[in-house]
Amino acid sequence: MAKKKAEAPKMLKIRQVKSAIGTKRPHREVLRSLGLRHPHHEVERQDTPAVRGMVNKISYMVEIVEETS
Repeated sequence: MAKKKAEAPKMLKIRQVKSAIGTKRPHREVLRSLGLRHPHHEVERQDTPAVRGMVNKISYMVEIVEETS
């Protein structure tokens, strides 16, 4: 039986576009859990429902730069 090759997980490149100063504490914690530290900082995370939920929660502070497969 032929083995299937494991596909590379889809990745999201996320950029922080707004400062965390003056925001609610849970929103700052979500930024930290994504690994974002300051405006214009970019990180690459796997495209999972958990990461999508975090991005949706702080959508006013971040943007998805690109989706790679």
